[in-house]
Amino acid sequence: MTDVPSAIKGRGAASNPEGRFETIRHHAEDDGWQHALLDEERPRPKTEVTEERARSIITHNDSPDIHFTQAMNPYRGCEHGCIYCFARPTHSYLNLSPGLDFETKLRAKTNLAEVLRADLSKPSYVVSPINIGSSTDPYQPIEKRWRLTRAALEVLAQCHHPCTIVTKNALVERDMDILAPMAREHLVQVFVSVNSLDNHLAAKLEPRATAPHRRLQAIKTLAEAGVPVGVLVAPIIPALNDRDMEAVLEQAADAGARYAGYTVLRLPYELKALFREWLTLHAPQRAAHVMSLVQQMNAGRDYDSDFRTRMRGQGVFAQLLRRRFEVACRRHGFGRPRELQLDVSRFMPPRKPSPQGQLF
Repeated sequence: MTDVPSAIKGRGAASNPEGRFETIRHHAEDDGWQHALLDEERPRPKTEVTEERARSIITHNDSPDIHFTQAMNPYRGCEHGCIYCFARPTHSYLNLSPGLDFETKLRAKTNLAEVLRADLSKPSYVVSPINIGSSTDPYQPIEKRWRLTRAALEVLAQCHHPCTIVTKNALVERDMDILAPMAREHLVQVFVSVNSLDNHLAAKLEPRATAPHRRLQAIKTLAEAGVPVGVLVAPIIPALNDRDMEAVLEQAADAGARYAGYTVLRLPYELKALFREWLTLHAPQRAAHVMSLVQQMNAGRDYDSDFRTRMRGQGVFAQLLRRRFEVACRRHGFGRPRELQLDVSRFMPPRKPSPQGQLF
């Protein structure tokens, strides 16, 4: 039987498996010593941030199941440590592990504002809302120090460029001085992700994200400031947090959320093994049931990448989730996230610094 690693307090992943592009595999062997006799505690991995000089900031997509065509992510990796994060496998491109490395070895794009201005200044640039946080959370804890998300918002506000934000961190409230004026010009929409109201479950699923009740407070703060705000019940994990869907939508509506969306659990590439490992550690008695339902929603596999079904799943259980969501949305008057039309007509490309202008 394969040994299962122990959970690490404050981290989502319990191991650091090699990425799918690695040619060398590491395998630990027991040398016969009893760990208890060594009188050593397993060290907790610390968060390390490396500066990265990005060549481009805005990415583009044409996926039919994603409602935005442009996105930016100030950071690679995410300190929140959400075990279900579909972006974990992207760390393999850096020759790092989608496991602990994803949440402890982070990259900060320190020249973000400079490159963003250059991208927006190109004559060929066509304005459309930019999503901030499509892959990793723009308000993860390291944003307190690096302030790259705020730098991006400052550039967008100066250019009157529309954007959407997705986060599960109440740190978004810090930038209300930028978000509120942008909202008055129909330039911003914020989505706060809340997938459970169970603090104990959230502490294991997403260990360094803001607690669920605090995220609901952030929704209220945004709404009271006039910022269009929605709630994303994402991801829904069958037999684990799906029971909270209606309660999350109700409390988010009471807090002032006007839009709602949801996605189901997605397990691409290395994430399959990481999530199974997490289930073994934190929900061993229901692990088999959870994965059985996940496979029912993915044509018998752990994950089906078909654009038509990957976000919502397929089969009976997926249909039930959709009906429950639709009923709850009608009850609370939620609109769909893409119904809000942001204003692209106000955009003004950044002005290049002029030596002559500096004389006045």
